[in-house]
Amino acid sequence: MTFIDSHCHLYADAFDEDREAVLTQAQELGVQHIILPNIDLESVDGMHALAKNFPQQCWAMMGLHPCSVTAAVTEQLAEIKHQWKENANLYVGVGEIGIDLYWDKSLLEQQKIAFMTQCQWAAEWNMPVAIHVRDSFDEVFACLDALALPNLTGIFHCFTGNAQQAQKALSYPGFFLGIGGVVTFKNTHLRDTLKAHVPLDRLVVETDSPYLAPHPNRGKRNSPAYIPLVGETLAQVYDTALQEVARQTTANCKTLFPQLTV
Repeated sequence: MTFIDSHCHLYADAFDEDREAVLTQAQELGVQHIILPNIDLESVDGMHALAKNFPQQCWAMMGLHPCSVTAAVTEQLAEIKHQWKENANLYVGVGEIGIDLYWDKSLLEQQKIAFMTQCQWAAEWNMPVAIHVRDSFDEVFACLDALALPNLTGIFHCFTGNAQQAQKALSYPGFFLGIGGVVTFKNTHLRDTLKAHVPLDRLVVETDSPYLAPHPNRGKRNSPAYIPLVGETLAQVYDTALQEVARQTTANCKTLFPQLTV
């Protein structure tokens, strides 16, 4: 039984004391591949180190996170694109990109520029995207509709939207919903939304480690080793075996990231 953690920030400071042990534990529990979306220019070196030191287990994406966007977005994007030119062979996608209006709405226009520019790069480079959507579904959908990039594929990362938002997200061919620890929370509506509106063949699993640890570890540091806990909840939602959740979500992820071999 094999899983892929489609979104994990294993380069984060929270793993400085035991990063290799975390990788070993995840592999022992069947998490064979871990995809590492970038955040900003400061996270690049740590991400590169993991991708180079564990080339069969860790896979890097390059992008500028919406919470890292500043007024100098043009200069930031130039630096991100420079990383692509220098290290293109390391990357399997463009991310983490998107729009976040939870913390700060003052840079919405700059976030839109960053998001749409990076989506255009992904389409040009035939790479999937990892889209961060927080309090911003309408804005993200408007950008995607305006771009109208027929070959763009990717993941709506950490999806926690309602039925209408799920249906709109899945109206884009080649896109999947990234499901993580939130699906295990007692007070979430997400399980009902998935059961009624989202087929298993449009999902991938993720942790977003070190954030959003699933029940019963909620509030603690998340880990790619907790992917099976997400899988167990999805098995209940879809009334199927854990092995089938692992098989289907792994196949879905490999559709997006063909560089991964299992």
